[in-house]
Amino acid sequence: MATQIVMDHSGDSRFSFNANDTEALAKAEERFRELTLVGFTAAVRTASGEVSLIRSFDPAAEETLFFPRLVGG
Repeated sequence: MATQIVMDHSGDSRFSFNANDTEALAKAEERFRELTLVGFTAAVRTASGEVSLIRSFDPAAEETLFFPRLVGG
């Protein structure tokens, strides 16, 4: 089961989906596209435990984290 975690001002929201379910996969890809279009940054954890930014949907990622653009004051 793969998970997309969306961080925002209220905490986080988690969306789990089965990568073998084509409908769920399409929804996850659409969520990825919508979030990155409005400025969220997407990252995945690599096998070595490091974080790597991604620019396109990766259906094989176990966990994708979305965090909002930081705004300075």
